[in-house]
Amino acid sequence: MPNSTPATDIVKEAQRIIDEAEKSQITLRLFGGIAVRFQCPSATHRTLSRKYADIDFMGLKKQGRSMKKFFVDLGYTPRDIFNALHGDSRLIFNDIENGRRIDIFLDTFEMCHKLDFKDRLLIDKYTIPLADLLATKLQVVEITEREYRDIISLINDHEITDTETPGAINGQYLAKLCAEDWGIYKTFTINLGNISTALAQYQLDKDAEKTVQKRIEDLKARIENAPKGTRWKLRAKIGEKKQWYELPEMDKEVVDSRITKGPNGTNPG
Repeated sequence: MPNSTPATDIVKEAQRIIDEAEKSQITLRLFGGIAVRFQCPSATHRTLSRKYADIDFMGLKKQGRSMKKFFVDLGYTPRDIFNALHGDSRLIFNDIENGRRIDIFLDTFEMCHKLDFKDRLLIDKYTIPLADLLATKLQVVEITEREYRDIISLINDHEITDTETPGAINGQYLAKLCAEDWGIYKTFTINLGNISTALAQYQLDKDAEKTVQKRIEDLKARIENAPKGTRWKLRAKIGEKKQWYELPEMDKEVVDSRITKGPNGTNPG
């Protein structure tokens, strides 16, 4: 039986969850800011560090039922109503004591764009692959400071390659995503351009800034040079006249202020 008390340190807690999940033969991989923290020494740089409010995981839809019991055993309170309504694609659990949330996407990540990770969860041990991690950041349309910092950390610490190489970002995979969907292409390239323009304000040392700029240009070149199909070209002709993204609903606070424990210690939703 796993320890049912979540760790106070959010990074240690994220690792504990994955280690316990492996023992239970449940596949969970980090994404989001904590995943960047796992993968990037630069994430602790004074101008790139940030606070982490919750822990995000990718998991397998077929294991959704097992996950519900697993997280309760680990000391988490299920968001019952949300899980009942959306449990085939997403689950949420709360750590009431530490004021944190566990957010689990099943098979696919769907926010501004839809990304399918079902067949990519065994490439790395603790996080989704670096290219997928970068994709979840680049797909944000109303991009925020935290995405900027995470993207710069990822690109600074990992070279861009054309294969699934450990410790590197698979640029060919990202170029393929963009070649298959004009909307993803549009959002990715806008964000890469904006990050390139804003890079100087993060006060990296000159070598690091030069490295990030070069890798951004390398990635953009791969994206532009990837062969595009007829459907992509037709959509490109329509361009910005038609919205190419979704704007997700504003998320609730990390722990919903309406949550109170019921008489038996459970969360009524």
